[in-house]
Amino acid sequence: MADGKLLVLGLESSCDDTAAAVLRVSTETDTEILSSVVSGQTDLHKDFGGVVPEIAARAHAEMLDLCVEQALDQACVNLEDVDLIGVTSGPGLIGGVLSGVMSAKAIAMGAQKPLVGVNHLAGHALTPRMTDAIEYPYLMLVISGGHCQFLIVKGTNQFVRLGGTIDDAPGEAFDKTARLLGLPQPGGPSIDATARDGDPTKFTLPRPLLDREGCDMSFSGLKTAVLRVRDEIVREKGGLHQSDVNDIAASFQRAISAVLVEKTR
Repeated sequence: MADGKLLVLGLESSCDDTAAAVLRVSTETDTEILSSVVSGQTDLHKDFGGVVPEIAARAHAEMLDLCVEQALDQACVNLEDVDLIGVTSGPGLIGGVLSGVMSAKAIAMGAQKPLVGVNHLAGHALTPRMTDAIEYPYLMLVISGGHCQFLIVKGTNQFVRLGGTIDDAPGEAFDKTARLLGLPQPGGPSIDATARDGDPTKFTLPRPLLDREGCDMSFSGLKTAVLRVRDEIVREKGGLHQSDVNDIAASFQRAISAVLVEKTR
């Protein structure tokens, strides 16, 4: 520790991005990111319509050491300078999480450094405090590929869950809808780009659970609704035109956004 500041090496491998970063930490709101290296896996999974856990885990195992090496080089520090190693310990795809944890354990043991497991959803919830002077407590809507929930954040390890999705997360709904429309993965960017040329009012898709109090949400029914709309168009026209795909994507994205906005209110 130099000048009262911790030098932290972080590893992340909970889904399909292998990442390593070096941070200089003084206080929770005084953190400097010295380096951040990310190795994506989009090309490895694009032909499978989604992330394949086994492929992801192997890719993490292959790339973690390189990402760590590059992160240290870019931060202009040596492993000996690091005070603490942090690693995502969940939630996530179990194979990827294990790859990261085992790699972090090996590094920590070899370098005789303390190791801390980090809940990656807590990371999402606390990251805004690195750039903005947000005081506790605050309301947080965490949306990621496999998660969607409302939290009251009271402290670094103090979270109150108000509610969340009871089935699919928005990211899963985007991926599944993209597959139904023949769009490439990952579904989020594909649907967003396609929706820009569509009419978001063309099709009325359901907004599940908006008639119920509370913060619970549901997105699995949207996929079924999109399937019905798609099949009806195919029966009537003999196939999907690009304009149809654009309109369905725009209507789907509008429905997702409406649920999130209304539940946040």
